Amino acid sequence: MIDDEGEQLGIMPPFEAIRKAREKNLDLVEISPTAQPPVCRIMDYGKYLYQQEKKEREAKKHQKTITVKEVKFRINVDDHDYETKKNHVLRFLDEGDKVKATIFFRGREMTRTGLGRQILERLIKDVEPHSIVEFRPRQEGNTLHAILAPKKSDKEREKERQKEERQKAAAQSAPSPSEPPAQVAKPAS
Repeated sequence: MIDDEGEQLGIMPPFEAIRKAREKNLDLVEISPTAQPPVCRIMDYGKYLYQQEKKEREAKKHQKTITVKEVKFRINVDDHDYETKKNHVLRFLDEGDKVKATIFFRGREMTRTGLGRQILERLIKDVEPHSIVEFRPRQEGNTLHAILAPKKSDKEREKERQKEERQKAAAQSAPSPSEPPAQVAKPAS
């Protein structure tokens, strides 16, 4: 049994633990039911749930959700239309989203799947400095698609490099456990 200030109260029967919790106007929460004897804690359970939810919301705030945007091409796409769609792909990649490039074949176009593959290969080559190919072009039924993921930006790579350098410097400056701690000289009075 642990009280609301984190102090051990020892082993006690359940009715006595409930009585102590009610005296403090708090809840008795079973923390570890599989332990022998089970471990319980006196706490405000509503407040605990609120704090947990607050932590989860704060963690979500700092997360970047990656969405998959889709750009559809046809095998007879014009150069200007291709450039426009390529620019959309580049914009999506710069925003940190994945891109699914899709070519949909209708009727007799199924005999010209090579043209669709050429368009996707051209797109992959054109956006290569900005993307990583997650899935090479592959055909499923009457669609051919490829998935592109954004490359890490220069800023992100620089931040990672600086973080590694700081960790190395901290590891080098930390005293090893075999060295005795430094003595502090006391001024003579």
